[in-house]
Amino acid sequence: MSKLIQSSGAVAAATLASRVLGFARETAYAGFFGDTAVASAFAAAFTIPNLFRRLLGEGALTAVFVPVFTRREKEDGPGAAMRGGAAVALSVAGLCTAGIVVLMLVATALVEWVPMPLQRELMLRLMRVMLPYAAFVCVAAVFMAMLNARGHYFVPALGSAMMSLVMIGSVYGLAPWFGKTLEEQVSGLAAGVILAGVAQAAFQLPALRREGFRLFVARPWADPTVRESFRRLVPATLGVAAYQFNVVATQAIGSMQADHVLASYNYAVRLLELPQGVIGVSVATYLLIELSRHAADRKFPEFRRMVGEGMLHLCFLNGLASVLLIVLAEPIVRLLFEHGRFTAMSTERASMALRFLAPGLLATSLTGIVSRAFYALDDTRTPMRVGVFCLGANVVFGLVLAFPFQQAGLAAANATSAILNVALLLYAFGRKMPKFEAGHLKPSVARIAALACMAGMVAWGAHSLWEAWIGHAGKARQVGAVFVPAFAALGAYIGASLAVGVPQAHELAAVVRRRLGRG
Repeated sequence: MSKLIQSSGAVAAATLASRVLGFARETAYAGFFGDTAVASAFAAAFTIPNLFRRLLGEGALTAVFVPVFTRREKEDGPGAAMRGGAAVALSVAGLCTAGIVVLMLVATALVEWVPMPLQRELMLRLMRVMLPYAAFVCVAAVFMAMLNARGHYFVPALGSAMMSLVMIGSVYGLAPWFGKTLEEQVSGLAAGVILAGVAQAAFQLPALRREGFRLFVARPWADPTVRESFRRLVPATLGVAAYQFNVVATQAIGSMQADHVLASYNYAVRLLELPQGVIGVSVATYLLIELSRHAADRKFPEFRRMVGEGMLHLCFLNGLASVLLIVLAEPIVRLLFEHGRFTAMSTERASMALRFLAPGLLATSLTGIVSRAFYALDDTRTPMRVGVFCLGANVVFGLVLAFPFQQAGLAAANATSAILNVALLLYAFGRKMPKFEAGHLKPSVARIAALACMAGMVAWGAHSLWEAWIGHAGKARQVGAVFVPAFAALGAYIGASLAVGVPQAHELAAVVRRRLGRG
């Protein structure tokens, strides 16, 4: 467990820096266009190119490519594995470029020949500008996967930090050059998205070259790494990415409603991505490498143990995060976003979405681990079937809940389908590996859940006292309204966990003590 904490912790540290910059980006966006119709149009336009980042940068491509790369390295050596990785990168770039051209032609035809509301036309124009980002982010995903497989976690995880820096710069540097109205200036943000994709891919190259990576142009499809990776990719995309497809489906439903709905929901999703990325993606990134090695060596007892350890590790960390996002939703949204065109009413709407979205955080993180366990075992079909079923369920939930409850309904639908997804995956995993006894995890999970609820009550009490005695007028008080209750809850959670002997708390404390001792 301590090795898991230390290795995933390196990813988490870099991811935390990236997510902090991501929040700075969203704060800049919130002040720039609030939750107006332009904000909803930009969010909808970014959905398709950003889907590639979520699927491939944090999902399906990495999940299927890493086991193939690891096996190729074991059988043919690092040089052959690197050549295979270069072939995959070139193949991905070519396919993405072809898809981008098709989507651009479709968007152009719709804009020029189909009458539509101004908001939808703006969305298509922005999407047309941003689509090339998809090719760069897909190549960056291959680069990151190769570095992870070679034992490098920190530098690849910092790639998205470069993306956020460029996008923040586009708000203040590019947007004013595109016009005076908000509808004109938002095109500057779309141009910044493309530059961000270039920066994210280029940031990985120096570390890759030190590992022996070289690009080549001779028939990449002839490489067995390409054939094996793409054989797995289609079912993997539908499996690992069920949550991401759910986001797209709920955004499509949200675009049918009031102007603010999609923007409010989108801000809530961004907030959920902090613990999901820092904790969930970091643990899953490390586990994918180790599970692939155990599967290649047929060390199945170690494989099962590592899956269980990863699940408990996530429950311990993201269980608390889910509770705090529910209890402190409004002060968090107020602190991060409420300025400029983002009003107090905007805060109320986005925080309501966050409260209903947060229960799905732990389920989404666990889905990442269980899906990657299937892929390490060369099973892409089971997660695909579960993902497709849950995608359909999410659409039904969204249609039922979104129209009466707007952004809160969208969030509730997404959380419900995420919980259903991980439940079905765990059931299928238990049947595939009967010796994996999920039942022995239940007492630990129940204890962690009770401790997280206790910490939530501490956060609620501390926030109520802060509001009664100090309030939230001004940034300094808004900072206190978030961090005082959060740290009080964290202290109570860690202290109680150590007192009752939660192994994950003791492992985490041991790693921290060793780190401090080295310092």
